[in-house]
Amino acid sequence: MWDLLKEFLQFLRQEKKWWLAPLVIVLVALAALLIFGSSSGIAWAIYPFM
Repeated sequence: MWDLLKEFLQFLRQEKKWWLAPLVIVLVALAALLIFGSSSGIAWAIYPFM
């Protein structure tokens, strides 16, 4: 997992594509929200925002 993150950061630094970082962070956050929202006790608090 950490190797993938290091490789991604190295790619961003090398290719000067820093605009990809916020996009990836938002996509990961949305994925985490969907995963945890559907299978946890806090689903009642998350569903109004979906």
